[in-house]
Amino acid sequence: MGFFTRFLIPNPSPVIYTSMVAIGVTILLIVFGLTHFKKWFYLWSGWLTTVDHKRIGIMYLIAALLMLFRGGVDAVMMRAQLAVPDNKLLDSQHYNEIFSTHGVVMILFMAMPYIMALMNFVVPLQIGARDVAFPRLNAISFWLFFMGAMLFNISFVIGGSPDAGWSSYFPLAGNEFSPHVGTNYYMIAIQIAGIGTLMTGINFLTTILKMRAPGMTFMRLPMFTWSSLVTSVIIIFAFPVLTVALIMGTMDRLFATKFFTITDGGMDMLWANLFWVWGHPEVYILILPAFGLFSEIIPTFSRRNLYGYRSMVASMVFISIYSFFVWTHHFFTMGQAAYVNSIFSITTMVIAIPTGIKIFNWLLTMWRGRIRFTVPMLYSIGFIPLFTIGGVTGVMLAMSAADYQYHNTMFLVAHFHNVIIPGVVFAVLGAATYYWPKMFGFMLNERLGKWAFWFLTIGFCLAFFPMYITGLDGQARRIYTYSESTGFGPWNMVTFIGTVLMAISFFLIVYTVYYSIRHAPKDVGQDPWDARSLEWATHNPVPEYNFAIIPQVNSREAFWDAKYKGVELFKGDYEKIHMPNNSGSPFIMSCIFFVFGFALIFSIWFLAIIGLIGIFTCMALRSFEIDHGHYISVEEIKETEAKYGGVNK
Repeated sequence: MGFFTRFLIPNPSPVIYTSMVAIGVTILLIVFGLTHFKKWFYLWSGWLTTVDHKRIGIMYLIAALLMLFRGGVDAVMMRAQLAVPDNKLLDSQHYNEIFSTHGVVMILFMAMPYIMALMNFVVPLQIGARDVAFPRLNAISFWLFFMGAMLFNISFVIGGSPDAGWSSYFPLAGNEFSPHVGTNYYMIAIQIAGIGTLMTGINFLTTILKMRAPGMTFMRLPMFTWSSLVTSVIIIFAFPVLTVALIMGTMDRLFATKFFTITDGGMDMLWANLFWVWGHPEVYILILPAFGLFSEIIPTFSRRNLYGYRSMVASMVFISIYSFFVWTHHFFTMGQAAYVNSIFSITTMVIAIPTGIKIFNWLLTMWRGRIRFTVPMLYSIGFIPLFTIGGVTGVMLAMSAADYQYHNTMFLVAHFHNVIIPGVVFAVLGAATYYWPKMFGFMLNERLGKWAFWFLTIGFCLAFFPMYITGLDGQARRIYTYSESTGFGPWNMVTFIGTVLMAISFFLIVYTVYYSIRHAPKDVGQDPWDARSLEWATHNPVPEYNFAIIPQVNSREAFWDAKYKGVELFKGDYEKIHMPNNSGSPFIMSCIFFVFGFALIFSIWFLAIIGLIGIFTCMALRSFEIDHGHYISVEEIKETEAKYGGVNK
């Protein structure tokens, strides 16, 4: 029995037991559905083994929606606990676990895959490519991310969740103060997912540099592709730092090394520095692609080209460089010398300047435009004032002396969400609506989408604006209860009401998808928004090969010019097209990574060794594999083009 007791939950509760039952029932229903409808082969051949960037993007999108639900449930539970003073809904340990997992899930397993979904689906189409540079690596990247996310998410039913915060500071994250395996899950699951993200950065940097259509110079790249390029560079420089930090933390916990201890020559602040050297660039890994998405949506629905293209590019490059010079503002209060705080205070304020440039560029793009208030445009317009408020409060936090009042209060929580939710969540929801017809061949219902937008926006304001007040009044974050005498109760109840409205918006979004699947017209054409860039120059749904003929680019808005200026976009005749073959090895290898990670978490060394051997075996087999892909014949291309209307020739 001793072997199995390690898998028990250290702090069980009715909520966790209910979750166990729900997970079990869900798995049984999925297995029953796949068996009953005979979809196992379709699942394997069409999705689990795919290397098509479009299908991988859709799988990222599905994973992000699942994680949004998981992280959203955590958020509702936290706000319900704080809605009234001296609440007993959650005990302190359960609350610690919930806010720790909420941060990780929302940042790494919700926001990141949302961005990766859109990068995967859109970028190759925007640059006129037929796939990414390394299709199989792209599949491995997704499955490593997914297995890392699943490994992290089983922690609350097997062994116990992390409880040292999303930043997992040492010595709190060490064995002395976090003796159960929750922090092991944190260290190892994020490493596995992070390897996948690093591979994605390398893949998309190579894709954008080497696979652009003829004539597409850097100054003709669509803005989302520019943002993806800059983001890929940040990923390549930032994620190895996180990987090293997590390896060191894992060794401290599993092998009793002393990297982050407070004795025997260790240095707990080393973790804080390494974490935030990755952590603050990570904010821009999320926000820069979001800026790129807004820069696609706003010109389309303003019917104007993007104002200040060159300044937008320059500001993104500036942000990407400066993002590595601001990390210390996360611990102004932790004992640095005044001159160190002053330097990082200045760099933090300076990085706000290029962001301000973007705000003015978007406003000037809309100026005198013929604006259509579609759902994507509503998210884009709503983003501007809300994100600006978040940015201004960030400048307040950049003042190191004043930070002694703001730090570790609800003011900081409000600021962070005031940046991430309008900046990232609004972007990905607007972009998902915008690109939905390209992904699935039909449009989402506008009326329901607008209801969801208003519930989310009003709920957001009610949920987070009161936190600025309670934070300035001294309410600390990460505290599971408070007394009635503090006076925080009414404001926290308003926050809870706002959280409920945001939860309703999520269910409205899900219902919008369901309703649109059943009732939306399925023939919306290839360009339902009258857009401007190349992804709209191909069919709905997009063929396997993307473009029958590679487009010839002569301007920044080649598709717009083809529609309204008569510029020929597709020149030449059909030729056979080389495409990569599907492969099951990325999925199998990632499953072995899951087993390897699980074994490390629980120190099951024989299983870990078997898993490691399996990983290297997969690598070796791939090294000897001969796979030249396949060709799509001219006859097949003509047949497909005729079926979809022959737009590309």
